[in-house]
Amino acid sequence: MDIHNRVFGFKIIFLVSVSILLNESSKCSTSGVMDDEQFKTMVEEVDNHLPSSSSSQGVYELNDVIEDKWLMVAKKGNQFVINDQPFYVNGFNTYWLMVFAADQSTRGKVTEVFQKASSVGLSVCRTWAFNDGQWRALQKSPGVYDEDVFKALDFVVSEANKYKIRLILSLANNWDAYGGKAQYVKWGKASGLNLTSDDDFFSHPTLRSYYKAHVKAVLNRVNTITNITYKDDPTIFAWELMNEPRCTSDPSGDKLQSWITDMAVYVKSMDAKHLVEIGLEGFYGPSAPDRAQFNPNSYATQVGTDFIRNHQVLGVDFASVHMYADSWISQTITDSHIQFTKSWMEAHIEDAEKYLGMPVVFAEFGVSSKDPGYNSSFRDTLINTVYKTLLNSTKRGGSGAGSLLWQLFPDGTDYMDDGYAIVLSKSPSTSNIISLHSTRVAIVNSMCSWKCKWGCKKRNPLEAFLYHDDL
Repeated sequence: MDIHNRVFGFKIIFLVSVSILLNESSKCSTSGVMDDEQFKTMVEEVDNHLPSSSSSQGVYELNDVIEDKWLMVAKKGNQFVINDQPFYVNGFNTYWLMVFAADQSTRGKVTEVFQKASSVGLSVCRTWAFNDGQWRALQKSPGVYDEDVFKALDFVVSEANKYKIRLILSLANNWDAYGGKAQYVKWGKASGLNLTSDDDFFSHPTLRSYYKAHVKAVLNRVNTITNITYKDDPTIFAWELMNEPRCTSDPSGDKLQSWITDMAVYVKSMDAKHLVEIGLEGFYGPSAPDRAQFNPNSYATQVGTDFIRNHQVLGVDFASVHMYADSWISQTITDSHIQFTKSWMEAHIEDAEKYLGMPVVFAEFGVSSKDPGYNSSFRDTLINTVYKTLLNSTKRGGSGAGSLLWQLFPDGTDYMDDGYAIVLSKSPSTSNIISLHSTRVAIVNSMCSWKCKWGCKKRNPLEAFLYHDDL
């Protein structure tokens, strides 16, 4: 089906949904508040008219639907905006898309991921725009690229556009997977540099120049499928400087701060249109000792990152936070994981509002099926907690701008599963939770764009649907 027909189809579905919600409001009690049965009926009626999780049509982000245009995401205060209207994110991670696209035998899985994500209304995908010196490397050596792999990244961007999914493209890795900063150090040593630590990546001028050359190559890449330069393509939501940067050799944070300052301005000097984020996990550092209480452990204060200070750098547009209670608190599943997740989110939302004046995206979160005590019900509870905390922020116009699940997989890719994979066809309850949150986010975005007023004295039935405790 033509993309415009799909978008038009969702317009009709959405208008029907709003009509149902308004119709149900007439059945409310005289207090203007629905009882549980009325709410349940309303949700069921809406769900009956929304695309099912098995549909390939998908739920599209409604700011674009209304305009029928594919516009660049921007930032206004503590919110993302499209065409000057708020845009809240419900998204996911699938890091390996470029590598899969580089092989014709697995390329179809890239399309399948976007189809499945679209079917439950996910609107943003975070993925790697790097693979340094490894198997199917994009960058084989400093400044030398495999054109076939670059064409694979072109395909990823092109397919994302077809399914109206925006991309956060990460430009390097702190970890060894896909090369990482260790590969840059190997290249530096091979060229005769005297390097003693992988953290020299952040400080040595030659290694900085290698990284900048990669940034330049990606941002100036002309997509061989769409003929659009990456830095001009609204399919790209944002550039991420690095996945989970840490600099443990300098707990003061000065070395990493210097690198972030240099690279954020460098990216912006080349591409002022796109948003930029760092890729941090969100640990509090020396500049905010009173916030260290929210860190998951004492070690987190010593890894060279500093959430508030790092995000005050010129050129950084929004904050990123990751959440892994099963890695940071304890591997065994306990209720404390849920409590930590909620307090971790609320602390960072508060800081983004109070100190940073920018949106915050919880860019990785999940739980591993390999954890002792794991069950799918716990995963659903975790996801519900994240979504509810974000909706509470949205309700008051706060900085909680969205979240990205780690991670969404298509069928038949179990061999890639790190324990965190969500396969929608095998997880109907999780799929339904994601789909409902996508619907709520889409309604909030479109209602904001219609400048709907929320100040009436009686409780709006739409508000009840959006913010009801039971997701």
